[in-house]
Amino acid sequence: MAEPMPGIARRLASMLYESLVVFAVLLVGFLLPQIVLFAYGLGMSNRMLWLHVLGLLMLYFVWFWMNGGQTLPMKTWKLRLAGANGEALRPLQAILRYLAAWPSILFFGIGLLWALFDKDRQFLHDRIAGTRIVFAERQ
Repeated sequence: MAEPMPGIARRLASMLYESLVVFAVLLVGFLLPQIVLFAYGLGMSNRMLWLHVLGLLMLYFVWFWMNGGQTLPMKTWKLRLAGANGEALRPLQAILRYLAAWPSILFFGIGLLWALFDKDRQFLHDRIAGTRIVFAERQ
């Protein structure tokens, strides 16, 4: 890979910022609809609540990754998600990355720690999906 890759610290900082945006997305797209449903006596089972969260976040991430390769925090940190060779993502690649990121992060961050030992310093979910985070602009 000829181009310099963004460092782990930069990618983690972007993820920290992303958590704030995800909080806002969940507030508007999950909590508010649940409050309205509850007001009308239409509660959901725990399984349906989790499916709502997972589906909402998948819609958020996959849409932004497929439309420009960046979420707002990625734009701020000048990062972009691309295929392994820098090409645009395919839809199934974006979905696979999203799904692989859950266990990668939730199992004590093992997928993030993976980057410390990976030859290209990629997160495990990027390795699984055949994606990588690159600089959005030349620096």
